[in-house]
Amino acid sequence: MAERSVPPEGDLAALLEFAVEVAEAAGPIALRYFRAPLDVQNKLHGGGFDPVTLADREVEAFLRGEIQRRFPDHGIIGEELGTTHGRSVWRWIIDPIDGTRAFISGSTAWGTLLGLMHGDRPVAGVVHVPYLRETFYAGTAGAWMKRDGELRPLRARPGTALPEAILYCTHPATFTDKTDLRAFERVARQCRMLRYGGDCYSYCMLALGQLDLIIEGSLQPYDIIPIMPIVTAAGAVISGPRGEPAEQGGLVVTAANAALHRQALELMNG
Repeated sequence: MAERSVPPEGDLAALLEFAVEVAEAAGPIALRYFRAPLDVQNKLHGGGFDPVTLADREVEAFLRGEIQRRFPDHGIIGEELGTTHGRSVWRWIIDPIDGTRAFISGSTAWGTLLGLMHGDRPVAGVVHVPYLRETFYAGTAGAWMKRDGELRPLRARPGTALPEAILYCTHPATFTDKTDLRAFERVARQCRMLRYGGDCYSYCMLALGQLDLIIEGSLQPYDIIPIMPIVTAAGAVISGPRGEPAEQGGLVVTAANAALHRQALELMNG
């Protein structure tokens, strides 16, 4: 059976400090390529478009190297360079540039994601947004935003109901199943406002109390595992469309509070 115990707080605090440090250190690597001539490759063959750049690969290689140097027993799962099995209960999850489409388009809504799992439980996460000089991070002791050395605790909006909610989705094309798209549209019609875009930055804004609901499809584990500790530590609720755990990705519903989450799931499954 996979490990579900809570890690010692001292261990986790030290690991989270390391995660913030290395995620921020990777920022200049990505920024060298941002808004510059860039060779974009397509990871998909035979149709579709899933872009990857040298920036993605260099950022992940840097992060993997730092983790392996400091914690050689830890496992690593990365979007671009695959899985390194470890002997420890700790596993790192890397999305070197979440929002590659935004990155290659010159938009600032992209970031480096670094998550930490203790067994099969996500326990810490970091989202570093290099161009904006913002870092969002969380462990079991809370969630914070750091910008230019200033710390701000993260707290999702506790009382928003569906008719007042601001809903975000990176793009409706993430819903590859028409049933999922119709479920999303049912919720969207009941919300005050719908906006597209954002990628990982939307989840940071939800944790900061700026928006209320995110529904997206086609997510991979490395897209969502680093984000889960941040939004949950901020008081939000995240799950699959029927309330199941979100670690495996797919269709994911994130709401600023439990009541809003229930309202969204009821509409999606109605």
